[in-house]
Parts: sequence; C-alpha cells; structure tokens
Amino acid sequence: MYSILSGTEVSKAILFKAKNDLAKFDKKPKLVIVYVGNDPASEVYVGMKIKKAQEIGMDAELKKLPDNTNQEDLLTLVNALNKDSSVTGFIVQLPLPKHIDTAKIIGAIDPAKDVDGFTPTNIGKLFLGISEESILLSATPAGVIKMLEHYKVDFKGKHAVVVGRSNIVGKPVASMLLNRNATVTICHSGTKNLADHTKTADILIVAVGKPKLITADLVKKGAYVIDVGTSKVNDKLYGDVDFENVIKKAHCSPVPKGVGPMTVAMLLSNVVKAKMHQNPSSI
Repeated sequence: MYSILSGTEVSKAILFKAKNDLAKFDKKPKLVIVYVGNDPASEVYVGMKIKKAQEIGMDAELKKLPDNTNQEDLLTLVNALNKDSSVTGFIVQLPLPKHIDTAKIIGAIDPAKDVDGFTPTNIGKLFLGISEESILLSATPAGVIKMLEHYKVDFKGKHAVVVGRSNIVGKPVASMLLNRNATVTICHSGTKNLADHTKTADILIVAVGKPKLITADLVKKGAYVIDVGTSKVNDKLYGDVDFENVIKKAHCSPVPKGVGPMTVAMLLSNVVKAKMHQNPSSI
C-alpha cells in the first residue's frame, strides 16, 4: 500500500541525463576528490563517487592525503585546485581529522567549483531564494528533494518536519522546502516532545545518525519519510528510521539504497552544471 522510496531507481535517471549532457562538451569535465585520513565510511563513499563518475564518462581523480596532513598544506591544495583550469569541480571529503578547521577549508573553495554545495556563497544564495538552477546545491539535500519530486509529492502548504539542523543536510533541505512553499519545522537535540512535531508531518526528513530513532508511532499515516541518517552497529548499516515498521503506515526510503545513491548522482550532476556555468560556449 505504501511506496518504498528508492533512491537507486531515481538516481539512474539523473545519471543517465548527466551522461547525455557530458556528450555535449568539447572537453569532458573533471571531478577531483580530496580525501584526508582513513575513515572507513568515507573510503566507501569516495569509492562510489569515483566509480560512478567513470561509469558515465567523467574524468575523476582521487587525491588521498595522510591523516596527519596539516591545515596549511590542505589549504595550499585547495587553492591549487581553485586555480587549475583543468579541474571543473572538487570536493573535500568530510569528516576531516579533528585538528583541521572544516569551516576554514570549505570557505576556501571557489564557489564555482564547489560541487558539494557547501560554501557560504552557495548556501547563502539558497537561503536567499535565488534560482536553484544558478546555484551548486548541497548534494544530499538536493537528492532528497529530487526523490520527493519523483514520487509526485506536493510541497505547497504541506507540513515538513526536518529532524537535524546540520549545515550539510538539515538547514539546506529546510530552505529548499521553504522555497517550495512547504511549512517547515526544524527539530534538533534541544527540541522538547519530538513526537508532537513528527506526528503532524506530511513530509518527514531525518538526518541525525541515531539508529531507529523514528519509530512507527512517531509517524503520521500516509506521510513521506526520507531517512538520511546512517549508523553502523556490529558491521550492519542502520538508518534513523525503523523502516520495517514505518513502511507499514507511511511511504519511506530505505537504508541503504535510499538517499546514498541520490547524493552521488546529484554530486555528478553538479559537476556537469559547474561546467555549463564556467564554459557555456563549450557546449
């Protein structure tokens, strides 16, 4: 009765379009991923991004740096990538080691090459309601919205509840929902009586990183539930939503095969968009 909101299926269409768009360029766009350290989850995500980029015919390069890389050396690399005309877009894979100031690194990225959509310039334009076509949007939030649009969700006037207020997911996705005329509530660690908010949500987006935080009794019947959180417990991957029970009363995305593939697809779509913005005459 209720739909499994599959990111795998939706991402295939986005990647198909990106592949077709690549054929229009005289020179293929190039993605660079900077990865510092040895975080196991990051290793998996980086591998997926490189693999998918190559599958659609995009140039992709990994620059792996040791865990003890200092901040100045990382900033030097970021500045070099900003100036390298052969690089269309790049990301610095998060999380970074604790001795590095993440905000400073992200702030140093050229917004025109910021294909993760994390720089203050791109986030600021989103918050101001500037046309999303002209912005490199945060990949995961953009993927969430694309999923909901694919499943014909009407945002206007609907109550959307976002659980989590991170700069990477919670705040940007709340802005995207507002830009589509949803009425948005943001819940976080300081929110009292979480259930009072989630039970009234027509659209519920959860990005916290706490396994099975959202149980079926916290969800409105027939709601659309997007699970962004991932946690590993005894080598098994869990989402923030108790999918097995929530799917019995609401439309819900699984973990894995939900938002993860969408993030990768939107990242590569951003590389194509960046190329178009930088070199419109190359199409």
